[in-house]
Amino acid sequence: MASLSQAGGKTGQVVAIDDWPSILGDAAKEVFSMMVGAELTVANGHLPGFANVTGVIGIGGALTGVLTFRCSTDCAVKIASQMLGVPAAEAASQYADAVGEICNMVAGHFKAKIGHEATCLLSIPSVIMGKDYRVHSDRCSKIEAAMLFGGEPISISLDVRR
Repeated sequence: MASLSQAGGKTGQVVAIDDWPSILGDAAKEVFSMMVGAELTVANGHLPGFANVTGVIGIGGALTGVLTFRCSTDCAVKIASQMLGVPAAEAASQYADAVGEICNMVAGHFKAKIGHEATCLLSIPSVIMGKDYRVHSDRCSKIEAAMLFGGEPISISLDVRR
């Protein structure tokens, strides 16, 4: 069985925050490779307001923050289809669950890669449908990874409370 890799070698070794943006992208790439059987590529620049499906998961403990995963409905259906190994029409009713699970796995893999696997817990993921919302995180640093999945834009961001 394949496994997701740990950054830097030792489990529990905390990685400096300056390295987190690339680690967030790597965590997403590894999760997509394993769970979706697909490669993510880095998108050039900021992605416009394309997303109408957003997965959100809280992180608490030594690291406190919120990780969000955003994509279009079509992209979410493609993700569900590839995760489940079924046609898109069959996966259409499962796309929210797939986005929640991807969000959960990226957050879990990221916290392990930065050395906080045992010192942080994750909330239950929530999925928001629609574009008319804002997430406000007070006194946070934002880390973002703009990526492409089969030509479709996705955005992964982490608001870390300092």
